[in-house]
Amino acid sequence: MPAARVEYIVPWWVVWLHSVPHLGLRLQPVNSTFNPRDESYQESLLFLGLVAAVGLALNLIFLAVYLVCLCCCRRDDGVQTKQRNSCCVTWTAMLAGLVCCAAVGVGFYGNSETNDGVYQLIYSLDNANHTFSGIDSLVSGTTQKMQLDLEQHLARLSEIFAARGDYIQTLKLMQQMAGNIMGQLSGLPAWRDVTAELTEVADQTGYVEYYRWLSYLLLFVLDVVICLTACLGLAKHSKCLLASMLCCGVLTLLLSWASLAVDTAAAVGTSDFCVAPDTFILNVTQGRISTEVTRYYLYCSQSVSSPFQQVLTVFQRSLTTMQIQAAGLLQFAVPLFPTAEKDLLGIQLLLNSSEASLHQLTALLDCRGLHKDYLDALTGVCYDGIEGLLYLGLFSLLAALAFSTMICVGPRAWKHFATRDRDYDDIDDDDPFNPQARRIAAHNPPRGPLHSFCSYSSGLGSQTSLQPPAQTISNAPVSEYMNQAALFGGNPRYENVPLIGRGSPPPTYSPSMRATYLSMADENLRHYPA
Repeated sequence: MPAARVEYIVPWWVVWLHSVPHLGLRLQPVNSTFNPRDESYQESLLFLGLVAAVGLALNLIFLAVYLVCLCCCRRDDGVQTKQRNSCCVTWTAMLAGLVCCAAVGVGFYGNSETNDGVYQLIYSLDNANHTFSGIDSLVSGTTQKMQLDLEQHLARLSEIFAARGDYIQTLKLMQQMAGNIMGQLSGLPAWRDVTAELTEVADQTGYVEYYRWLSYLLLFVLDVVICLTACLGLAKHSKCLLASMLCCGVLTLLLSWASLAVDTAAAVGTSDFCVAPDTFILNVTQGRISTEVTRYYLYCSQSVSSPFQQVLTVFQRSLTTMQIQAAGLLQFAVPLFPTAEKDLLGIQLLLNSSEASLHQLTALLDCRGLHKDYLDALTGVCYDGIEGLLYLGLFSLLAALAFSTMICVGPRAWKHFATRDRDYDDIDDDDPFNPQARRIAAHNPPRGPLHSFCSYSSGLGSQTSLQPPAQTISNAPVSEYMNQAALFGGNPRYENVPLIGRGSPPPTYSPSMRATYLSMADENLRHYPA
């Protein structure tokens, strides 16, 4: 008897998704039983996709209204308000980037879980195909041995034992047992069509899953690239990068809502199957495979007897009878008919190989192997697969939220860039503190001769001469000069010696430095008169 069945427990998220209302396109209730060939059931899944499309439409309407209000409502903000707005834009962009990164992480996990579940399903289908193919191969091989090889041996032995009626009766008994074996084997279900269908399902599932996994991987990469582009554009105040981010952000927003629609429909449809998988399989196999056989493999409990028990029992008894008869002929007929030994040994080898096939067939027909593959397939689809789809749906929602925020932040950052450039344009180009003038001066150095750093203006503000007035150079000690030079910024330089004793400092000095310089110069004149 088969071992006790390992029960399949429906996970809570499957029950939750199955309880989602199933409505047709005309909003009429639809039976939630999994039936992918029913048009009304297909409409209920399509309706779930349309709900996501409505969410996309509302999202786009909100963005359009926000952008129109942002363009129409222009205010003259003060400096502090502009700084607060700039800080708000920066922090909002950073938060949207973090949400986008979290969405990509969730999406990677969900994509991996779904991929693992699907490939576990494919692996289980391949194992089941291997089992079904092995059963068909053993049945056809044993039938061919009994029908062709054994018949040839028995025909030659009938000619040899023609004079002995008792031996002819033994040969007829063996032929009758072989007929019983072939009759029982012909009653076994042929799995050739089932194997072909399962192979096609596995191939199509693997093909679709590969491109689904690759599509999501490319979507994750696109999200990360757009997020990095947005951060780089805000950091470098680049309008080109910001415009690229806005265009790609709208595209990614559409892809996120589209993936949410597909994930929602797939998750609900798969949950409808996982709530009652046995019922669906019984309905599909009805009229093609015996219901008794299907239940035997689906439930595999000790209360259900094997439908192949009688076949295997008759096979074993008939094979044992044939082996006993062949052994008797070898013992008693070979001394009288030596030419019969070759055929009798051939029959004995054929019966031994048939016995080995019987043991293999018994193991393959046992429900435990196929039932384990069935449970593995359910675990892959209903646990890992649906869980991964839920995470992918969460990724789509987070990505839509992040990119909607980025699209809202983008125009504000654009206005901030424009205001910043306009403030630069209002500054005098001759102002030495203008950053743009500094950049222009750095790229276009003056070509004329530079005036001496030692030149200065008179007290009335007019420049009388480019040469400094004739003054007696101080013979102050070098150490005193060093102390004076260190007062203005560090290392003493001998080319600054002419500045000591001047009536006015260079124009680049600050007021505090000017006062200090003048006091030091007056003290120098008192100690060292000309």
